[in-house]
Amino acid sequence: MFEHSTEEIVPAKTIAEFPVNTFLENIAINAEGKFFITSYESGQIYQLTANGESSLLATIDGNAAGIALAPDGNLLVAGNNGKTPAVFRISRDGAIEILVTITDAIFLNGMTYLTGDRYLIADSYKGAIWEVNIAEKTANIWLQHERLARGNPKHPFPAVNGLKIYGNALYASNTQRQHLVRIPLLDNYAPVTPELFITNVNIDDFAFDASGNLYGTTHVYNSVVRISIDGKVTTIAKAEQGMTGSTALAFGRTESDRAAIYVTTNGGMSLPPTTGVGKALVVRLEVGIEGLVMQP
Repeated sequence: MFEHSTEEIVPAKTIAEFPVNTFLENIAINAEGKFFITSYESGQIYQLTANGESSLLATIDGNAAGIALAPDGNLLVAGNNGKTPAVFRISRDGAIEILVTITDAIFLNGMTYLTGDRYLIADSYKGAIWEVNIAEKTANIWLQHERLARGNPKHPFPAVNGLKIYGNALYASNTQRQHLVRIPLLDNYAPVTPELFITNVNIDDFAFDASGNLYGTTHVYNSVVRISIDGKVTTIAKAEQGMTGSTALAFGRTESDRAAIYVTTNGGMSLPPTTGVGKALVVRLEVGIEGLVMQP
């Protein structure tokens, strides 16, 4: 794994800790610098500040995976309501509304803004990406393709997982296959046939900086990597920096942290280290270049 990578460890600081067996899953950061973090298994959504002050915002009666900001400042969360996949809208005061249920979905995961009222959500077991219109409260398959699917349907690791747009393409991680996929976009944001961007890299969630470098969490490999636009892989943080069970990341959005990324972890719940599962963390990494902001 990562035979072609180099190391360039960056400064790291833990800003928040959560109890052992907390599966922090995804993170979104608003323009005021407030973090919103999903806890997958408990269905909880936490709000957090850059200095580590945290509080519980809402609890879904099910699982909470992908998270994104709505144009009005409310939150959108992809998960399930019991056994039914759904997208939830969560107000700033924590009120929960089921925006749309997607009965044909299987495992809703990473989520990203597309354009207007349109969002994309990865379906990790269906091998598809859903398009959700939050104004019309509709959901339709945006793309289903073999490169988004699992290589082994019996293996629990997710296939298509993280989603982000850079330039005129959507990038998607296929975690089980250890692929990053590039999906060109037409003028109406319809997809073109997916193409492989890079292989042999285990990426869960990721984000781009303003120069097009991609930063990805490797989850069971307990690290964060930077992938340059020419495909060079560099490890920038490892377990020693708090990356055990790294699940997601996002760039800061205020003047003081635009050149830093915040990483969520689950302490190794998916593949426990020899020392046992640790606390779930939120860790700040100083990467020295501002992030690309793609928000409604």
